Amino acid sequence: MSKVGIIMGSDSDIPVMKDATEMLDELQISYEVTISSAHRTPDDTADWAREARDRGVEVIIAGAGASAALPGVGAAYTELPVIGVPLKAWAFDGMDALLSIAQMPPGVPVATVGVNGAKNGALMAARIMAASDEGLRDHLREYGEKQASVVRQKNARLQENGMGEY
Repeated sequence: MSKVGIIMGSDSDIPVMKDATEMLDELQISYEVTISSAHRTPDDTADWAREARDRGVEVIIAGAGASAALPGVGAAYTELPVIGVPLKAWAFDGMDALLSIAQMPPGVPVATVGVNGAKNGALMAARIMAASDEGLRDHLREYGEKQASVVRQKNARLQENGMGEY
């Protein structure tokens, strides 16, 4: 069974990365989640990435703050697509992580979403997987329709009540 692999360097990343699991649940996509540090458990991280395809993983979402090495290290050990989620750490509001993840060397590509953008990371993973999965394309279409409906409802309320209600 195909699934998404989610890796993060610390349990402190769980509150943000949970947005990815919630989105994957909504889209009915299976996933696995692990904590492994690019610096403190590098062998475990390399093994996890190397063996991901054998476990049925099609796309990896890697959340990283501070040094932000985890997505690039994961990408170095697999041919699977890797999506980096830069996380706000204690300094620079996540801009350091964003720049580190976005600036991978040639030959080690990592797609990058916005700071704390785990939900978009999950949606990007779903879109990659949907290239070969019609059922998943249907789930994504339904999700997009729900998003459009919410915007239209808000606009209708604005048109009816004006700015005073906001």
